[in-house]
Amino acid sequence: MSFYSLLFFSSLVNDINNTGQQEEQQEFLNSLEIVVLSIVLSIIIIMTVFGNLLVMVALCTDRHLRKKKTNYFIVSLAFADLLVALVVMPFAAIELTTGQWHYGELFCLVRTSLDVLLTTASILHLCCIALDRYYAICCQPLVYRHKMTPVRVAAMLSGCWLIPMFISFLPIMQSWNEIGIEDIELNRGFNNTSCIFLVNWPYALVCSAVAFYVPLVLMVLAYQRIYVTAMTHVRQIETLQRAGSAPTTDPLDHYRIRSTTETKAAKTLAVIMGCFCLCWAPFFITNVVDPFINYSVPGQLWTAWLWLGYINSGLNPFLYAFLNRAFRRAFLVILCCGNEQYAQQRTRSLRLTQRPCSPASANGTSMALRRPHSIGGRWLEASVHTGLCNIK
Repeated sequence: MSFYSLLFFSSLVNDINNTGQQEEQQEFLNSLEIVVLSIVLSIIIIMTVFGNLLVMVALCTDRHLRKKKTNYFIVSLAFADLLVALVVMPFAAIELTTGQWHYGELFCLVRTSLDVLLTTASILHLCCIALDRYYAICCQPLVYRHKMTPVRVAAMLSGCWLIPMFISFLPIMQSWNEIGIEDIELNRGFNNTSCIFLVNWPYALVCSAVAFYVPLVLMVLAYQRIYVTAMTHVRQIETLQRAGSAPTTDPLDHYRIRSTTETKAAKTLAVIMGCFCLCWAPFFITNVVDPFINYSVPGQLWTAWLWLGYINSGLNPFLYAFLNRAFRRAFLVILCCGNEQYAQQRTRSLRLTQRPCSPASANGTSMALRRPHSIGGRWLEASVHTGLCNIK
């Protein structure tokens, strides 16, 4: 064998070895990515389950929380988000990490229907919470009690669960979402090893409107009005303080507490709307656009937007319950296994923090601010409606 033949053979062996090493390295990187992705998805699911389960246990064990109507919306929301974490996220995580759907076409339709049902129910609960707080803060106490009767609260909660049925199980199990796009779905490679959910443009528009755009408009209008009302109250209080017409004793501290409370509540509303839009807007914008661009949105982008929406189910307990002072105290008692020391501390704090809210209203929706009139030193009473004790 000549020198050149040996050189060629040696080079060939090196190339084979390098190729084998590169393949092994690529397989290792792929395995590492799958492990990291599995850990991240597991953390998201566990945190979502823990947060929403804690909210539900808090309402069951704390009688003070059961007295407020808004909390029933929050707990029903927690139940919807808990189901998202238990029956939707795990199967989506398995499909994402393994790259295959292992449960057949029928269960794919059931899983997809549950996905649409529960995520839509979650969003509709957010809309009901916004409307409840709008009536509590921006209306007279008697108007709130007239609007938010137990029967109406029950009807709103029923609607949050029944309305999504008409855009989930009914059309999906009847394949209405596939009318006119059967060939496109076939070209996209639907088979028993994948769970691809494509929708025609009528279903995309109707589903997106019911599940996102209509609730979004109602939430924006409600929270915008709440924000304006809260800021108006803050300016009124600051004007009283600057004018020196507020008392210089305990009521002055009361004004300052109210001003701080309303400012924090307004900021909380901005955080709530920001997180909701950040989590769900990309998905529903893509959902409406995709049918009109021949379904050319990459599958990886769909997956990213979908999981961003799932994350909203994990954020809701923190935004709607953990930011609520009464819920936080209930959580403290639960996590400390009902320690009497914390329970007593919670009771004392609850009495103190309920002072800024009017005990005369059913939901802490109104409160009287007193200031001396500039003539004659008489006291006039200005009624300011808050209801923000449930938000701060």
